[in-house]
Amino acid sequence: MARIKQLSKHLINQIAAGEVIERPASVVKELVENSVDAGATKISVEITNDCRDIRVADNGCGIHPDDIMLAFSKHATSKIANDEDLFDIHTLGFRGEALSSIISISKLTCTTRTADFETGTKVKCENSEVKYTETGCAIGTIMDIKDLFYNIPARLKFLKSPNTEFSYIQELVQSISLAHPECSFELKKNGKTMLKTSGQNNLLQTIKEVYSSDVISNLKEVLKTDKLSGLKISGYVSTPDYTRSSKKSYHIYINSRTVKCPVFQKAIDTAYKSLIASGKYPFVVLNLEILPSDVDVNVHPTKKEVRYKNTNQVFNFIYTSIQAGLSNYVESQTIMKEPVMSAEPVTTNVIDFVQPKLESTGEIFFDKQNDTVYVSDKIMEKREIVRSKEENNEQKQFFVPVEKEAEPEENIVGQYKNTYIIVEKDDGMEIIDQHIAEERYIYEKLMSEKNIVSQMLFVSDVVPVSSTEAELIKENIDKFEKFGFGIEFLKDNELIFRKVPQMIAKVNPKEILADILENIDGNIDRLEEKILITTACKASVKAGQKLSTWQMQEIVKKWRTTEMPYTCPHGRPIVKFFPHKEIAGFFQRNA
Repeated sequence: MARIKQLSKHLINQIAAGEVIERPASVVKELVENSVDAGATKISVEITNDCRDIRVADNGCGIHPDDIMLAFSKHATSKIANDEDLFDIHTLGFRGEALSSIISISKLTCTTRTADFETGTKVKCENSEVKYTETGCAIGTIMDIKDLFYNIPARLKFLKSPNTEFSYIQELVQSISLAHPECSFELKKNGKTMLKTSGQNNLLQTIKEVYSSDVISNLKEVLKTDKLSGLKISGYVSTPDYTRSSKKSYHIYINSRTVKCPVFQKAIDTAYKSLIASGKYPFVVLNLEILPSDVDVNVHPTKKEVRYKNTNQVFNFIYTSIQAGLSNYVESQTIMKEPVMSAEPVTTNVIDFVQPKLESTGEIFFDKQNDTVYVSDKIMEKREIVRSKEENNEQKQFFVPVEKEAEPEENIVGQYKNTYIIVEKDDGMEIIDQHIAEERYIYEKLMSEKNIVSQMLFVSDVVPVSSTEAELIKENIDKFEKFGFGIEFLKDNELIFRKVPQMIAKVNPKEILADILENIDGNIDRLEEKILITTACKASVKAGQKLSTWQMQEIVKKWRTTEMPYTCPHGRPIVKFFPHKEIAGFFQRNA
């Protein structure tokens, strides 16, 4: 690491100053990030005295003895030197404010040694006064914080309970350990180990150590690189049938830095929008590598907020990467020969759904201000071209289907409650919901079809609608037409169906429209998707309907060909698997 230097006043003014130590977790964050920047492979965090005593030890490069006094002064750092460095940041810290802030509100002892010296340096800081002596110690740095906020009783008063404050620290260390699987982390509370990772540089192993083996059994890998734009994303996302109740399970990183990024979060939400139920969220660990010159991390003192040079390109790249990871397709090694994003601004219309099979080349946009996803007319044209070429087997697919051997006939055991199909597998038993399994297949089929076959209706009941509903239908009549519905208004508040999609010709049109309007409920976002979901639901076999073995075979066989076989478009899980070992164990059998 470079030597520590005092920054110039001009550079200090350009930095978003005001580093504030709000709580014990703030101290842990600054010290642990310094350890990571120092190249440590082992970092230990010990918490005692109701989170007011903190000890962070690492085996990093240590601090040069001639720099030790400078390290605790304001705006002194080894990580940047001039104005240009702000656009080429490769470290977690860079402002040179953390240590000076910490010694102003605590009693700190620092013991450090570099590889160039046989002895180390011991520094004692109290009331912002710094004293140091020579001492013997191992290579690395130990920061020992005592009596945090001893001289600021007001801040101490507003701390939460010790258990709550420790939970913040634990979440922080978990997050940093997932961002740096190459480093071994240990977190202790009052001498008891609460978290320990092995530092094997294996993210899946680190996730298992931080959470559990149950989590990793429900993850899909996301890995994509675009050399032209300098973007790479790696990590894991959960299958849609494995969800959490909050976004706390969104572990998102930019160049291995923990961030709270609405663009990143919106890309995740958009990828899962028709896969999980409302109020549920996936488990995500993703790191986006981007050229430092294309992202600004100097936005806020906490460094959690970022700004991108090309927001739409980043959103598009993350979104399509997650879709590829979740689908039953593998990414072709020959794609991405042109930039992901077009530099030209275009006039756009709100997109209601994005076809999973289609890899965007840059016309999907994220409007940060309105929190909305847009699509340009260009991509709509491309979608038609893709569909046309697929029919002639001339389309060069962005995603190539995984080659599989012909599946044997399903071993159907039977039907439970005329609703669930029971399938025997070599290693256990599956219970499949017949309605939503077929619903997922029909939904994806409708999305991929160029023309949906309609059934003309010679007789149709008159359907009364409210003024608001009538206006909504009239404004979006083309979207209904697109998916096989022909609607004609007899009066301002009365309509009839001239045609409906053939697959739901036997369903009462009143029921179809009522369901569509109920799904919309005043929110016209993703209207096309809601029409598709309702159509797929009405066309599917119903719960409680008795099926023949052949019918069950067909439903299961078609469901297995879907790209997203985890949940129905409403987000409900389709299948539950019971391992044979679990079943045998319940009956106390070895096999």
